[in-house]
Amino acid sequence: MTQRQLLQVLEEYLKGRMHFVQTMSELASRPQNMKMLKNANVTALLQPLMLDADPSVQHIATQALGRLVGHSEDMAKELVQGKVLPQIVHSLPRQNNYYKKAATLVLRSVAKHSATLAKAVLDCGTLDSIMICLDEFDPGVKESAIWVLCHVARHNEDLAQAVVDAGAVPFLVLSMQEPEIVLKRVAVSALSDISKHSMELAHIVAETGTIAILARMILNPDTKLKRQVFSALSQIGKHSVDLAELVVEAEVFPTAFICLQDPDEVVRKNVAILVCEIAKHTSELSQLIVNAGALPALVDFIGENEGSARLPAVMALGYVAAHAETLATAIIVSLGTPLLTQVLFNEDEETYVRAAAAWSLGQIGGHSSEHAYAVARENVLTKLLQIYTSPYSSDDFQNKAKHALKNILQKCVHLPALEPLLRDSPHNILKHVIIQYSKVLPHDSTARCTFVKSGALQKMQEITVAPGSELLEHINMIKSCFPEEVVRFYSPGYSEVLLERMEKFNPML
Repeated sequence: MTQRQLLQVLEEYLKGRMHFVQTMSELASRPQNMKMLKNANVTALLQPLMLDADPSVQHIATQALGRLVGHSEDMAKELVQGKVLPQIVHSLPRQNNYYKKAATLVLRSVAKHSATLAKAVLDCGTLDSIMICLDEFDPGVKESAIWVLCHVARHNEDLAQAVVDAGAVPFLVLSMQEPEIVLKRVAVSALSDISKHSMELAHIVAETGTIAILARMILNPDTKLKRQVFSALSQIGKHSVDLAELVVEAEVFPTAFICLQDPDEVVRKNVAILVCEIAKHTSELSQLIVNAGALPALVDFIGENEGSARLPAVMALGYVAAHAETLATAIIVSLGTPLLTQVLFNEDEETYVRAAAAWSLGQIGGHSSEHAYAVARENVLTKLLQIYTSPYSSDDFQNKAKHALKNILQKCVHLPALEPLLRDSPHNILKHVIIQYSKVLPHDSTARCTFVKSGALQKMQEITVAPGSELLEHINMIKSCFPEEVVRFYSPGYSEVLLERMEKFNPML
């Protein structure tokens, strides 16, 4: 064989390798090809080519593997078992930027599937190499490196702590302030993933001045960035009163309420989650956001959105109402109760959203008779009873309906709303209904007349009650509010007694 022929063979070999990795990379970009590629054991064929003498073949082979394992957890496990990850990690600092992007794609594609695989990525010494990539000038390399941190940190607190211990947070904060929008997005996403796990991690993120930087990004025109900004603020603020106060002090509100009208559904939902996470902590924080205009914005949001997107706003109203009577009144004035009732009554709504509406209505109606009336006049009590007693309601829905019903009943003196409950309520609910009647009837003659005319007195006496029970005690208290002959007339079986007396009566005697 001549030198020329040898060169031709080598050239054909290079072209063959290049054609193979390019074809595999293209096929791996389509999820529908995964089963075919897995059956062909393509990962085993690509792994040696990651160490190929030709940098272009290395790069494309690595890129193809990254795409493959990103679509299949089984292939990711095969890659980990093949001991290829340490080779990728150790060669990463020495390679060119194209290879670094492809290599970090592999690392993040493996890490994203599970905490176990993410730990396997870290066990190769990945974080040291990633920190070197964060020092690169190329924004694409930085972005790819931060994506690895995102997919590692999101799984659990230990993995997030490992990212923090590697010194990544200051780099992420600097990346948030880079001019490239893609860097801002991924850096904010990483900080959000770190913050969500614990108060300690959220404090570490907050101490770097992150909240103030996030606050300045609220009205950024980039939709994907806004999604991440509000998510990060929520993840930081949810853990403690101190962190929530830092978010409020950064003057996030009322500017954030503008974004409740954003065209993007995820942005709107993330803003509502942020409001919910802040409102849940204390009455002072709830009062601050109410003063900033939260209630009209939340009420409009519930009215204009559908499905699960409404959940955080529905819960936010419940948290606000739970803290103080005045705040619950503000929700009523803002016409929040009719909308919450609408959500509760909507059979097409997700069950967990309706359950949240039930809980929130219970928080509003449980403060005073005025609050209970504002809820009861929407016919909420009978609906809550129907949900509580329905065999088709989930356990969570039933529990929330029961607690809301009891909360409202304990303050409700609006008798027309109580009357339908006398007929169908189980004893644990009926007790609260009877107690409310026993509070009102002794002092209101008009109510006593209505109680008799509506048939409520008769219904009450038809209730089967255990001797010596608390319920019987309250029934007797109500009966004492009426003349004995009236009580007897409406008692069960009295009509039969009258008929028997009539049959025995002889007018000729």
